[in-house]
Amino acid sequence: MKTATSAGLLLYRDRNGLEVLLAHPGGPYWRKKDEGSWTVPKGEVLAGEDLYKAAFREFVEETGFHPRGIVTPLGCIRQAGGKRVHVWAVEGDWNPETLVSNTFSMEWPPRSSRIQAFPEIDRAEWFDIATAHRKILKGQAELLNRLELLRHTK
Repeated sequence: MKTATSAGLLLYRDRNGLEVLLAHPGGPYWRKKDEGSWTVPKGEVLAGEDLYKAAFREFVEETGFHPRGIVTPLGCIRQAGGKRVHVWAVEGDWNPETLVSNTFSMEWPPRSSRIQAFPEIDRAEWFDIATAHRKILKGQAELLNRLELLRHTK
């Protein structure tokens, strides 16, 4: 079985300290989950697609925002399920209240034969780096470490 590959962007800004934008997954499974459930806006890379272009496309599809800023690669991580995630840090600012996310469909409730649409992400928020470490999926925390290291070496 082929391992899934995703790509995403980690938007960050400096407002009296480093802040990152994280997304909360949409859908009924994630509805009541908070700490340890937020993510970098990301999505699946299409066959033959450039990794950065996929990251940018996915960010726009999930937020409705077109980031314009300095882009720095954070490399690749492997999540618990084996998925490889390639991420770039982008310096910029955005108001998450303007979020417009694409949707996905699934049968809900289970075995109801009722198909419902849910947003890929139901909200996005800016977090200081300490809070982001509590909010982000455990497998993505290394990306925050890499961003902090990058910011300290500038």
